[in-house]
Amino acid sequence: MWNLEKNQAVQEEIKVSAILRRNEEYVRERLTNCADIQIRPMRLGSERKVDCLMVYIEVATSNMMLEDSALGKMINHFWEIPPERMEEFIRHNSLGIADVKKLSTMEEVFSALLAGNAVFFMDGFDQALKISSEGYPNMGVSEVETEKVLRGSKEGFSDSVKTNSALVRKRLRDTRMKVEERYIGTRSHTLVHLLYMEDLVREEFLEDVKERLDAFEIDGILDSGMLEQLTEDTWYSPFPQYQTTERPDRAAQELLNGKIVLMCDNSPEALVLPGAFSSFMESSEDWYNRFEMASFLRALRYLALAAATLLPGLYLAVIRFHTQILPTNLILSFAQAREGVPFSSVAELLFLELAFELIREAGVRIPGALGNAIGIVGGLIVGSAAVEANLVSPIVVMIVALTALGSMAIPNEEFASAFRLLKYFFLFLGGYLGIYGIILGIYLTVSHLAGLLSFGVPYLVPFVENRPRKGVGDRILRIPFRKRWQRPLYAKQDESVRLKRREK
Repeated sequence: MWNLEKNQAVQEEIKVSAILRRNEEYVRERLTNCADIQIRPMRLGSERKVDCLMVYIEVATSNMMLEDSALGKMINHFWEIPPERMEEFIRHNSLGIADVKKLSTMEEVFSALLAGNAVFFMDGFDQALKISSEGYPNMGVSEVETEKVLRGSKEGFSDSVKTNSALVRKRLRDTRMKVEERYIGTRSHTLVHLLYMEDLVREEFLEDVKERLDAFEIDGILDSGMLEQLTEDTWYSPFPQYQTTERPDRAAQELLNGKIVLMCDNSPEALVLPGAFSSFMESSEDWYNRFEMASFLRALRYLALAAATLLPGLYLAVIRFHTQILPTNLILSFAQAREGVPFSSVAELLFLELAFELIREAGVRIPGALGNAIGIVGGLIVGSAAVEANLVSPIVVMIVALTALGSMAIPNEEFASAFRLLKYFFLFLGGYLGIYGIILGIYLTVSHLAGLLSFGVPYLVPFVENRPRKGVGDRILRIPFRKRWQRPLYAKQDESVRLKRREK
């Protein structure tokens, strides 16, 4: 019996033996109490004299013996081969199976096995064969849920990182698009794909990303969100420094801008880096629609962002400290609406904001159409009942509703969440310091954003560029498509031109 070493470095030195019995003993000892992994001894060859061993995860390789599978074809062919020719047949891959790899160490064997492949051993052959199969079960390609558009592709990423990379490759059929593989997590061995355009990405930026991925050691990575939090610059900031997307077309577009896309197995969210304020405010269809409407919608989103952050604080500042800036009739209307409300204006607004947050969270957690019904009906019932009971005034219900609509208009959910938290900061500043508190909050927020970096790139790019590029179109207003001839500053300087007319 082989002695199993706990030290991984020692395990990597264990070679695949030419004696099948030794390989089988080692495999069975490593896989003790792994009921989901099948170990199948067999005798192959025309005279049934060659001992072989197949190891595979039961669900991941359920079609092993079928006629149309690579494994099935290989094994069925072995029935007809004389024993003396089997080693030569395997060594030269005579069937021409596309994804067959020879493995010389046991660590390579178990890495291939746990990735969902089948591993084949043969007596007298000092290497194992990794043969790809259908792999682990996954949901497959489905429609995008969080980034819906009226115009553009409806395909969304799945839980399989290889499927996701293929969806991007489908849109960028160029060998200059590179896909590098990395396994992260000492126990999960999660497959991570690093995608970039070789001729567009800056070398120092690419090296920085690789260094950060290699800078930590962790038990397991189960989602791209864990990867994001481990590698971001400013971990304490509520603002995301990576852009997330479920859309292959958005990922392809960002690769053409010179950015890098990180994909994590078992996660339908791809990470686009570096992140920038303006990128979070863009939607995929901004580049598919005409520039007039796209510009209007972008400007509307910025107004929605301001409303989602400042509206509750501004309301409190005006009714508590600066009533003189409003018309008399409006002030009297506000005062009349608040008659009989037993709470202060700050407590009233805070109560209703938290109630709507609770309804929103409940609607997300309850599955299907029932969740949507809870959100709509719950909002109506709570708002109406609170007004009827004189707990809040009608104007506060309207303020909270407009704030919620503003946050929902922001295209990126993670980016919108930062402003949902910031809203409470401005609510207290406006409620206790008035307009001066709002100005102070804006100053602090802009100062924080101005000092925020994502892989060395200022977060407020392109608004803080020394020499702004006119042909990029990544500001608030979207320029006509034929005028968008330059790439953003993320790309190499000598590859800044993306569009030019052909000479006749």
